Amino acid sequence: MKIAIPTRNNYVDNHFGHCELYTIFTIDETMQITATETLPSPQGCGCKSNIAAILKNHGVEVMLAGNMGSGALTILQQNGLKVYRGCSGDINGVVTSFLSGQVKDSGESCQHHSQKEEHDCSHA
Repeated sequence: MKIAIPTRNNYVDNHFGHCELYTIFTIDETMQITATETLPSPQGCGCKSNIAAILKNHGVEVMLAGNMGSGALTILQQNGLKVYRGCSGDINGVVTSFLSGQVKDSGESCQHHSQKEEHDCSHA
């Protein structure tokens, strides 16, 4: 299994579409981290970039994220990724918590990214 985390300075970046990079963890059948790689973040917001397809092509199945708009959530899910929002802290700790069953999806999307509103990627 591969898990991706939007990352800034080894912490979960709270804004999925504007992260510095994505850290991808490879997990073996014993639920141990066997490899870590980074993937630069494309320009633009998460729902307007091709990051979901890129992550899928890298074999990513799970996204552990801070927050994201509903557009990004939909695109990730359409590409077969299971998304857990509301994550925060050191990325290694977040993955360890996920692997021990302690991570649940917050169910909350960034309110600035409503599909009924014009998409504004300028907020922090």
